[in-house]
Amino acid sequence: MKGLIQIFIISLILTFSKDAFAQVYKTEGGNVEFLSKAPLNEFTGVSDKLNGLIDLEKSTFDFFIDLNTLKTGIGLRDRHMRENYLETKKYPFAEFVGEIMETVKLEKGQSKTVTAKGKFKIHGVERSIEVPGKLTAISDNELKLEAKFTVKLSDYKIEVPKVVFYELAEEQEVTINTTLKK
Repeated sequence: MKGLIQIFIISLILTFSKDAFAQVYKTEGGNVEFLSKAPLNEFTGVSDKLNGLIDLEKSTFDFFIDLNTLKTGIGLRDRHMRENYLETKKYPFAEFVGEIMETVKLEKGQSKTVTAKGKFKIHGVERSIEVPGKLTAISDNELKLEAKFTVKLSDYKIEVPKVVFYELAEEQEVTINTTLKK
């Protein structure tokens, strides 16, 4: 019986030790912004509803956003964006899942440039992409992520009518800025 108790205590210590050193960070309120620079019109869409996690031990990540949370500042434009282009009733989410190509071990105040490689899915189309980014250890429990990449609408079967071509850019610049917590 004494041996069984010792095994149980050792198992508990190992379980809690693993959790204490876990390298998983998550966010439920990250910031996403897209910039559309067309010849006659430039506008930005934003959302502070980015959800995701980074597992530094496994070098994996998974981020998604409900596209219905994007706002451009003009209600009619938001409605047209959701109904005519993104078709959010049919495809409500955008998601990026994959691996961080570098090993990341950061102490408070340190930053590292990384490359995220994975599958980006929007409008029902999934493509392999690579995204450069920067991770910064804000504290022992917080990690800041900054990234920027371009989404070409036609790559994801998002059609821009020729009439709107001068007002909506074919390429959208996406910026992510979020703090993740352990």
